[in-house]
Amino acid sequence: MNKAGLWVWALVFLLVLGWSAIAPHDYLTWALEVSPAVIGALVLLYMVVKQVQITPLLVVLILVHCIVLIVGGHYTYALVPGFDQFMTSVWPERNNYDKLGHFVQGFVPAIICREIVIRQHVFNSKAWQRFFVVCFCLAFSAFYELIEWWVALLSGEDAESFLGTQGYMWDTQSDMFLALIGSVVALLVLSHWHNQQLQQIEVSS
Repeated sequence: MNKAGLWVWALVFLLVLGWSAIAPHDYLTWALEVSPAVIGALVLLYMVVKQVQITPLLVVLILVHCIVLIVGGHYTYALVPGFDQFMTSVWPERNNYDKLGHFVQGFVPAIICREIVIRQHVFNSKAWQRFFVVCFCLAFSAFYELIEWWVALLSGEDAESFLGTQGYMWDTQSDMFLALIGSVVALLVLSHWHNQQLQQIEVSS
């Protein structure tokens, strides 16, 4: 992505982050939920400074993931407006923004992982490459659930807001399942487009 595109990326990120910091539902929950987005933005900035080429597709996906995290941090995942009727046929009587978030948690890391393993020539077999990407996303989702659990134990009264279980018994399992689905969908839908951009980087380098 060119410099103009990166400036647009940074502007959108900072505007959304600034908005989210104005009177969030709870500042501790906001900080916990937004911190992965900030870390991701800093990693991307580091790679730009080091002049590491990244596909435009991946740059846009990272921004989308950051926005999902930041919006969830502002309202808490259980209170995001407009999602009380989202997927209620599957998970009724709850706000399902967190389910969208966990789908994205598999969808975006799948392309991140795919870009790394392809550019580093980790696998000769495409089948093993796909298998590893899906396994990585599921492991990443499971590890994130562990982090949520540990943070919830430390934060005490803010545990429900941070976890966003909304009383659903199988919330953790369904979160990981959606991340798994997201990773598979990303590979099915975006692999061809991603390959084209990776080839352009290879030609230009």
